[in-house]
Amino acid sequence: MDGREIRNCMGRFATGVTIVTCDTEEGTHGLTANSFTSVSLDPPLVLVSVDKKTKALKRLKKNCFTVNILREEQQDVAMHFAGRPLAVPPFDWEEGTLCNRLKDTLAYIECEPWAEYDGGDHILYVGKVQDFKYNEGNPLGYYCGKFSAVVTKSV
Repeated sequence: MDGREIRNCMGRFATGVTIVTCDTEEGTHGLTANSFTSVSLDPPLVLVSVDKKTKALKRLKKNCFTVNILREEQQDVAMHFAGRPLAVPPFDWEEGTLCNRLKDTLAYIECEPWAEYDGGDHILYVGKVQDFKYNEGNPLGYYCGKFSAVVTKSV
């Protein structure tokens, strides 16, 4: 199968955009991820899928992490952590319960490591939720390889 065509097909599934952050002895690190999902409510578990070629992979291994869900106006933050850092970072850090997180996101979910699985060319990190908070606003979306608005309507 053609990997590019598989990617194009999977890109038809619209997702939100997150920054996964963790602390190490070298400081706080983050990576942009749209492969994120809730797994369980009891116990509360989430999953993040990380490419094995990503520098941040070893930093997440057996480490607490925070999933920061981005607002629609935080595209520059997503690009910063996707390997296109800006000279002046477009975000501020704030101290979390388990590790530093991004300030002013739509939501954050702080996790302790729960399990780790081989997922082909990715590693699947499952975290047990220890703390979370969400705010009002619109999420940053990702569709067909591009950032996208997510239209929210009142019912």
